[in-house]
Amino acid sequence: MKIALLGPIAWRTPPVHYGPWELITSLLAEGLTERGVDVTLFATLDSITKATLDGVVETGYEESDRIDGRVWEAIHVSHALERSGEFDLIHNHLDWLPLAFSAHCRAPMVTTVHGFSGQNILPAYRRARSHFVAISDSDRSPDLEYLATVHHGVDLSGLPVHPDGGDDLILFGRIHPDKGTDIAIEIARRAGRRLIMCGIVQDHDYFAKSVEPLIDGERVVYLGSVGPDERGAILGSGAALLHPIRFAEPFGLSVVESMACGTPVIAYRKGSMPEVVDEGVTGRLVSTIEEAVSAVDRIAEIDRVACSARARERFSADRMVEQYLAIYRKIIS
Repeated sequence: MKIALLGPIAWRTPPVHYGPWELITSLLAEGLTERGVDVTLFATLDSITKATLDGVVETGYEESDRIDGRVWEAIHVSHALERSGEFDLIHNHLDWLPLAFSAHCRAPMVTTVHGFSGQNILPAYRRARSHFVAISDSDRSPDLEYLATVHHGVDLSGLPVHPDGGDDLILFGRIHPDKGTDIAIEIARRAGRRLIMCGIVQDHDYFAKSVEPLIDGERVVYLGSVGPDERGAILGSGAALLHPIRFAEPFGLSVVESMACGTPVIAYRKGSMPEVVDEGVTGRLVSTIEEAVSAVDRIAEIDRVACSARARERFSADRMVEQYLAIYRKIIS
């Protein structure tokens, strides 16, 4: 079986700090290669993989001011599809752009929809010659037909279990109104807990007006964007991860990573959260700041070892790889 993974090029694969699409593509590339599958990864040329690496751009466009993402994504897709006849299947992780040119793909294509971003991209999906995989049932568009839902998996080896967390609350993810960074700060304040925040600043105006003035280095601590080597230690050190989202989260990798470390999640009941969080086992689902504060007060009721065990059972990278392998075999056969 010869598989081509058409990865994104916003960041290196795997990402140094942020890059959820790149992270999943990397886990899949490495997992398939370990199983003896002949994998070619189309990604940035500074990517690190045991698969065969091919690409056209030296590094991610989010990591260099010299790279125009719109231009190089088009060149990247064109290069991969030019080679498509060499493979049994093309697995697209680059959203709608490859779909616009899928008629020129000389192998079956499957597309993982890493969060359906809206009606404006539907024309590319409707014209596509591709099978679709959702990352959660909640993120399925009623306008599309899906072959399967495959929840993301995480690298459990980098997420040690922490049976005893500290008192701090953790916020992990991009700083953006959608992620409710300001709400998390208010929850922590009312709960009388210190908040440790990690993540890239994606909305700089929001950060400057609604977040940065509240960072005092004592009760609200911002550590910036942290890499994979630090994620497990930080996530495992908290009493709970706060996830007070304002939007329908398609999946939530940091939520799963936190639960795998044994740190339960307090998440707003939106998007995939009821699908990902097992109420009372790996976290609590809430709808308001008041409910979140109450959940913080009772968070010690959740068994951290049981929390980790459930997350590891449901969200391992191995499980994800096996599910995709079954999909590939179904399509190819």
